[in-house]
Amino acid sequence: MAAGELYGQGARVWIPDCTEVWRVAEVTRGYEEGDNVLHLRLEDGLELAYPFGSQLPPLCNPDCLSGEDDLVALSYLHEPAVLHSLRVRFLEANAIYTYCGIILVAINPYKQLPIYEEEVIYAYSGREVGDMDPHIFALAEEAYKQMSRYGKKQSLIISGESGAGKTASAKYAMRYFTTVGGSLGDSSMEDKVLASSPVMEAFGNAKTTRNDNSSRFGKYIEIGFSQAYVTGATIKTYLLEKSRVTFQAKAERNYHIFYQLCASAALPELQGLGLRGAESFHYTRQGQCTYVEGTDDAADLDSTRHAFSLLGVLETEQLELFNVLAAILHLGNITIRSRDRHGDGCFVEPTDKALGLFCTLLGIEESQVSRWLCYRKLVTTGETYMKPLSRQQALDSRDALAKHMYGKVFRWMASRVNRALRSPEGHHTSIGILDIYGFEMFELNSFEQFCINYANEKLQQLFNLHVFKLEQEEYVTEEIPWVFVDFCDNQPCIELIEGRLGILDLLNEECKMPQGSDGSWAQKLYQAHLGSSHFQKPKRPTDAFVVCHFAGKVEYQCNGFVEKNRDTVPEELVGLLRASKKSTLLAELFLEEGEGTVPQSRRSSGPRPASRPGRRSLPGNNKNKKSIASQFKASLHKLMEMLGSTTPHYIRCIKPNDSKQPFVFDSRRAVEQLRACGVLETIRISASGYPSRWTYQEFFDRYRALVSREELTGTDEKRICSLVLERLLQDPRKYQCGKSKVFFRAGQVAYLEELRCRRLREACVLLQRYLRGWLARRRFQRTRTAAVCLQRYTRGMLARRLAKVLRRTRAAVVLQKSVRMALARRSYLRVCRAVLTIQAFARGMFARCLYQQMVRHQKAVVIQAAVRGWLARAHYARLRGAVIYLQCCYRRTQARKELRRLRAEARSVEHYKQLHKGMEIKVMQLQCRLDEQAQEKQRLSEQLSALNAAHAEEVQRLRAEMQRLREDTVGDSHVQHLQERLAELERHSAESRLGQEVEELRQRLAEVEAVKLHLGEERDALIQRTLEQSQDLEEQHQRAARESRGLLQELEEERARYQSLVKEYARLEQGYENLRDEVAFHKQSTFRRSPSSESFLGSESSYLSSMSTAPSRDGSDLQAEGPEERWQPVLEGQQPQPGSEAMLNGNVGQDPFEKAYLLLLGQLNAVNEELARTREELRRARAPAEPEEKKPLDFLKRRNIAEMLGLARSPEKAAVDDDLKHAYDAVQVANRLLASQLREEKQQHEEEVEVLHLDICSLKQLSQQQAALIQDLQQHQGQEGLQQHVVRLKEENWELAQKLEKQERTTLKLQKQLRAYAKQIQDLTGKREATWSGQEAAGSPKISSPAGLSQAMLAWRMEDEGRIIRTIITDYRPQSSPGVLPDLPAYILFMCFRHADHCCDEPRARSLLDAAVNAIKRVMKKHSDDFDVVALWLANACRLLNCLRQYGRDESYWHENTVRQNEHRLHNVDPQGACRSLGALAVQLYQQLIRTAEKGLKPMIVAAMLESETIQGLSSARPPGPRRPLAAPAHTLPELLLQLGSFREALSRQGLPATVVHQAIRQLLFLISGTTLNYLLLRKDACSWSRGIQLRYNISQLEQWLRTEGLHQSGAREVLEPLVQAAQLLQVKKATEEDAGAICSLCTVLSTQQVVKILRAYTPAAGLEERVSPSFISSVEKRLQEQNPEGPSQLLVDTCHLFPVHLPFSASSVHLDELHIPESIDLAFLLRV
Repeated sequence: MAAGELYGQGARVWIPDCTEVWRVAEVTRGYEEGDNVLHLRLEDGLELAYPFGSQLPPLCNPDCLSGEDDLVALSYLHEPAVLHSLRVRFLEANAIYTYCGIILVAINPYKQLPIYEEEVIYAYSGREVGDMDPHIFALAEEAYKQMSRYGKKQSLIISGESGAGKTASAKYAMRYFTTVGGSLGDSSMEDKVLASSPVMEAFGNAKTTRNDNSSRFGKYIEIGFSQAYVTGATIKTYLLEKSRVTFQAKAERNYHIFYQLCASAALPELQGLGLRGAESFHYTRQGQCTYVEGTDDAADLDSTRHAFSLLGVLETEQLELFNVLAAILHLGNITIRSRDRHGDGCFVEPTDKALGLFCTLLGIEESQVSRWLCYRKLVTTGETYMKPLSRQQALDSRDALAKHMYGKVFRWMASRVNRALRSPEGHHTSIGILDIYGFEMFELNSFEQFCINYANEKLQQLFNLHVFKLEQEEYVTEEIPWVFVDFCDNQPCIELIEGRLGILDLLNEECKMPQGSDGSWAQKLYQAHLGSSHFQKPKRPTDAFVVCHFAGKVEYQCNGFVEKNRDTVPEELVGLLRASKKSTLLAELFLEEGEGTVPQSRRSSGPRPASRPGRRSLPGNNKNKKSIASQFKASLHKLMEMLGSTTPHYIRCIKPNDSKQPFVFDSRRAVEQLRACGVLETIRISASGYPSRWTYQEFFDRYRALVSREELTGTDEKRICSLVLERLLQDPRKYQCGKSKVFFRAGQVAYLEELRCRRLREACVLLQRYLRGWLARRRFQRTRTAAVCLQRYTRGMLARRLAKVLRRTRAAVVLQKSVRMALARRSYLRVCRAVLTIQAFARGMFARCLYQQMVRHQKAVVIQAAVRGWLARAHYARLRGAVIYLQCCYRRTQARKELRRLRAEARSVEHYKQLHKGMEIKVMQLQCRLDEQAQEKQRLSEQLSALNAAHAEEVQRLRAEMQRLREDTVGDSHVQHLQERLAELERHSAESRLGQEVEELRQRLAEVEAVKLHLGEERDALIQRTLEQSQDLEEQHQRAARESRGLLQELEEERARYQSLVKEYARLEQGYENLRDEVAFHKQSTFRRSPSSESFLGSESSYLSSMSTAPSRDGSDLQAEGPEERWQPVLEGQQPQPGSEAMLNGNVGQDPFEKAYLLLLGQLNAVNEELARTREELRRARAPAEPEEKKPLDFLKRRNIAEMLGLARSPEKAAVDDDLKHAYDAVQVANRLLASQLREEKQQHEEEVEVLHLDICSLKQLSQQQAALIQDLQQHQGQEGLQQHVVRLKEENWELAQKLEKQERTTLKLQKQLRAYAKQIQDLTGKREATWSGQEAAGSPKISSPAGLSQAMLAWRMEDEGRIIRTIITDYRPQSSPGVLPDLPAYILFMCFRHADHCCDEPRARSLLDAAVNAIKRVMKKHSDDFDVVALWLANACRLLNCLRQYGRDESYWHENTVRQNEHRLHNVDPQGACRSLGALAVQLYQQLIRTAEKGLKPMIVAAMLESETIQGLSSARPPGPRRPLAAPAHTLPELLLQLGSFREALSRQGLPATVVHQAIRQLLFLISGTTLNYLLLRKDACSWSRGIQLRYNISQLEQWLRTEGLHQSGAREVLEPLVQAAQLLQVKKATEEDAGAICSLCTVLSTQQVVKILRAYTPAAGLEERVSPSFISSVEKRLQEQNPEGPSQLLVDTCHLFPVHLPFSASSVHLDELHIPESIDLAFLLRV
């Protein structure tokens, strides 16, 4: 393609800039051949004529490639494109990671970002590199995956400047590996690996001017793996900066550990170290910076010590280490003074406090230290000389000792860390993390910078070889021609440094010379290497040299090279330290080279030989010692060999600015680092080949618009792409067609994008033309139609106007005619009226005259008549007055009589009956009920009489028996005594209290009648009280509503806390199981037991343990549960507790019915227990007796009363006297039982009648009040208000009647229970002993089924518990019994539980439930991945829990029970404890169910929700890069819905309640929503308009599925709301302030960070949308923070969160006595009774 086409008008280019390095400019006039100036326009509008010389400026990439994840995917690969992409991603998208081929570029944000949470780790786990946004976790996952798949070692090489974030990146990578890999065997290995970081940072990191936590050493952390699990780690360190121990530049600090010790000097264990503030020590105050903002040194020391503890370093060892470190600080404070002015000698004050502390801490002599600090020993062939040192030499010697000591400490610390991280089993593969210093170039560069840059040269060489290898493999695989290109080979520079007679060789040679110096070494360098192209001599006349590294020229000052390379240490002082006996740590630190390492048991008490310091001062040791350069070179070669044997992954850390400001990008500093770290070299290598690589499918999908019809005739995509490229790119050198990909030269993708944009623009123009024509035609048709319509209406209007004129003309004629007629008629009428008026006046005058005459005559007559009438009326009035007075007196008398009669009638009942016949009916009903109660009382009296008669018969039988015994034992005095006692019983027991009770009932009835007479007097008071009570009830209702809402909220919180505790308990239990399995695994290797036998033994032992431990609890356990239960039965083998009777008597405030019920229940259970024991004793005592002795009263005659009284039994006595005594005591017990039963029944009946009387009185009072109120309302109000009041009173009447009926039902229920217990007592006294088949041989308690009715129980024995558990839980297979209830095991367990309850055997019941719970847990552990099995046992756990509630003691669960189900309730065993354990088990099963479902859903969610293209044609407008392959998704949305449907079907099939199913579906949809949203936030390519459309459609499909399945009311729609808002956010406009306000009102569920993340990652469609501006994003962020300042701050959704589950109560409609148990379930050993 010609340059004129590329640099045409409108093209954008990059030009150099002194501030921004590169600036964008637009070509205003096209380039032509021969031009040497480009006419450009800058972004600020400035016109510029840019002279370009021989090379045109680089072109800009198209907008669709702006912000690309992989820099290699850019069409134009050059420095400005790379810099621009990094700046756009860093500033606009806040993306700190970017791929550059095999390199991950990481820019330090100087701000904590929420992208390193555990949710992010699991999001990247198992994903391919191109599936997610660039991240260090993605690179770590790639290394982990390759290591797991191919078993080859991997390495992460992290480099960069100080402050670029190398240490943090290494820590994140380590955390990823330990989290994903876990550990095998040692559960704390991952914690140890992570604990190594704070230890290494404390001893090897320091504050510099560029970084507050700069690593001053290089380290290679090799994490070992075995079977993809972390087994251990090894840390190798390189080139510790020991000079920092004795010197720090301004604003820098020493190593962190010194400041941590000084900050914690007040600790008791550090009191003896003589520590003070850091400003008090010479070695910590030189940088004048003892405090770092945001750092707590004391807390950091705690973290360091905790890490030491995790790594196995004992507390004593830590204190010894702190002693050495404190001694180093005191060593720096030792003052050395000159002896004279010439400085020939020096000395140390004997009273120097620092010297004393130093010697005390290390256990050496002060005189020896002060001597060897100021003198040096010179050893010749035959003599030894003492040479005094100058003050400066002594100070250098002191600092050398300090550096040497710290180096030893650092080495010892690294060895201890490695010892703790070393795995005894070893590892198969490993992943190494190399955290090494980057290329450094300062104003003054010394020996350390030279070694650092040397190491970077070696790493760069390895990097170049690896890049070329990958490029070559790609080209060879695709079978395209490959031509090697020239690149910047740094092998000559490496040869300059490490080759023969290189810089390092000359330095080592100079160090061996006795008089070697830096100047002489510099001269040797000049002589040897001035001819090299990579070596230069600076122009300044100083001892320095310049090396041309791959990253640039660096000038090194020779001063200090020789001394640092020698690393001279005063051997005399080292000998003193080695000879110290105070600390064994010193002996380990200063071992001789030939002694090796100290054994592990160096803390033993055995003697340790002292070393002789004189032997180590020989000069031979210094000759054999390697120089620092040699050591570093050797370690570097080993490192290169190690890295060469691994697959490297590169991370280049970039420091965006020197001021450490968050998200500030300095382009100049970034370019310097990009050039130094090899990123631009990678770009240059890629640009020299074919950087753009697309598969044929990707190319065809992207550029289908450029394909002609003729080219689309075939089906071979490769052929179609070849034809298109031949037509579009005529030069075959610009592209290559491989086997599966198309390779493009740099710039060709941009050209194709330009052609695509043109074609799309032409298509848009064509569409616009046709659309505009259609719009114009439609507009013309609308105009024409409107014109015709206007004409039609206009003509109609004109016609109507003419008709109106005609009508007006005709109307005018008619009006004129009528007016004229009216005027004529008016004139005529006026004349007529005038004539008539004249006639009338004339005739009136004549009439008046006649009238006056007649009036005068008439008046005279009237006067006469009036006088006569007055006289007559006066007489008549007198007579009439007298008659009226008599009538009034008589009528008043009659009225008073009538009034009295009416008042009496108003007071009568008949009047009330007439007013309120309904109320009278109610009173009559109540009277009838009272009569029924009286009849019931009579019936009870008859029953009591029957009981008395039965008792009399029993006494008669006893008397007959005693007569028979008397005949056998005549003359026995004891018989006479028994006769007297029996006579007393007859006298006192036959006389019952029935007469007294009848008399009391009559008195009660009389009182009721008396109360009825006083009801009228209390009417007004009751009305007022009713009004007040209604108001109080309303207030109480409101208060109760508020309290109920608060309690519901507290209940939800408590349920959530409880379930979290259950989850934590399950996790701990799982951990315990894992540890036990691990122990079993080790034992298996020892005993060589097969897995089948071991599992069999484990299951059997667990069964035996559960059976043996459950029933072994004694009375102490029951006493511990006493406060939770009102009453506990006396168990077999347990003495009655004295406090039980007091507790019963103490319950004064409880319901009398409940008190009587509990008392009778306790007495009945006590008798049952005594009966069971008596049966056993009779069976053992009467085994040799005659068969005829087995009569109905044998068990009473031979009953062991001594046991009941708590006395010692004598089973040897079998005499007749004992039998008589036993018989008499049995009768006495029966009598006491009957007497107590009668007393309780009487008391209960009295209380019941009293309650009924009170209810009748209250109803009658209310009736009278209503009648009076009706009368008042009739007098003061209208009929309508009266009716309303009557309705309200009737409603109140009905409510009271309901309460009365409820009380009556309760009374009848209690009476029924009393009758049942009376029947049981009668059966007991009648000596009807129950037996069941097989009990004689088994010896267990016998179960009776009265009258042949089923009690819905399964009789079982304690030894059958294991068989029951195995049959219905462990070996249960529902498939073998089709058609049975899914929760059949729960019913069988409950029926067995009922049998234990019937036998009052609470330990057996608890043992059964404990064994069942343990067995279900074992089944769940074995089948944890089977959704149907987990759902089955969740349903059974819920059913068993509901059965315990339904048949328990809580009346609130009895409402839906039938009469038959109420007969099967539990009576003896309190199921509350079992309900709690079953509730916890159900919660665990529900959580396991969710986890099992999540395992099946998680691999499908992202592919189905984000990657599947459910709406065809809405693919992303962004071209896929090399790391984003356009492949078909593994799963689709229909598959996801099918999986959800299968889960729901399984839950419904197992019979789970609908509420539980709704909660499970809601939890799964929360997982789908959270996972999809997390991946949307982590994938920049998914944040586009088209993806939002796809996502919203997929969500609508989920909602439609919910509606179809009837789950839209389950709350699942609400958990999808964040995802819905995210999809809407991708679709709305994002330009103006109005749009910002709309976004804030839309995103009410999303957090501020999530909204900002989506806006930053939003990818606009090329040519159709504009990029979201940073100002708009800032505006939205500010609005959201103001709108919700305390909102959630997390970025990712915690998909592991489980909503608190609520297990509702659902009563079973199955009757236990009708339950069908198929024969396929082998339960023949159970007896159904």
